Formats: sequence, C-alpha cells, structure tokens
Amino acid sequence: MSSIFTKIVNGEIPCYKIAEDENYLAFLDVNPNAKGHTLCIPKQEINKIFDMEEEHYLGLMKFSRKVAKALEKSVDCKRIGVAVVGLEVPHVHVHLIPLQDMDDMRFQRKVALSKEEFEEINDKGKTWYETSAKEVEEKWNKKVISVILSSEPTLTKEV
Repeated sequence: MSSIFTKIVNGEIPCYKIAEDENYLAFLDVNPNAKGHTLCIPKQEINKIFDMEEEHYLGLMKFSRKVAKALEKSVDCKRIGVAVVGLEVPHVHVHLIPLQDMDDMRFQRKVALSKEEFEEINDKGKTWYETSAKEVEEKWNKKVISVILSSEPTLTKEV
C-alpha cells in the first residue's frame, strides 16, 4: 500500500509544494512544529533513510539544503533545524523546522496555521527556492565560462 507521501507525489492528495525536481519534493507539514515546517522527501518510496543508495541519499541532503536556504529567507527564525525521525510515516522524510528555541524541535508543541498563512509561506518559499536555484546556475555558468576563457587550447591525438 502506498504511503501518504507517495499519494502526495502522485497528486492524489494536495500539498503546499515549496520545491520539486525529478527525484525529490518539498512541501509544508500540515501539522507543523513551527511556521514554515517543511518536509523533503524522495519521490521514490523508501522506508528507511539509510536504506537509500548513497547517491540518492546525498541528493536528498543537497535538495534539503537548498530548500532550507530558501526557508531561512522566507520565515522569521534564528536558524533552520533538521531532523530525520521516520517513525510516523514509512517513507523517508527530512524535517526542516524554522527555530526560535529548542522546543520547536521537540515535536510536542504544534502550531495552527490558517490557509492564508500556509499559502503565504508556500509562495515565499517557492520564490526564494527558484531565485536561489537560478543564482546557483548563473554562478556555475560564469565559473564554467571563466574556466573556458582562461584555459589554454589543448591538442588531442587520434588513436
């Protein structure tokens, strides 16, 4: 039977989607510890994080980092906390939680948000994620062009 997160990936259940690529999805937790609490998941249903192939695991962490950077710009917080627990849903997920204090990480104190608050955070998070992804791409392109322009031409020998 598919997990609730697989149903979200497949569009069977709606979510407040912050970011998505071909392998991963980030969306707001509907039962958040703090305003902006986001879950990053692999689209492939895998129960335990350390059962993931190393490359896929590292991809999830890289994706989560980009989402965390966007959240930090979208929600007033001291920092973004990260947790992987995995007991509540049998599908790997990384919690990104905007923190004011340690109690925000305890999963005991929940906040109630209105639909408007979810939508506002969702819009801000998407915007910052897309902006930071474009900035990274632009920096990479500039670096590649710089390397190409500064490189000496090389001769290749046919075998």
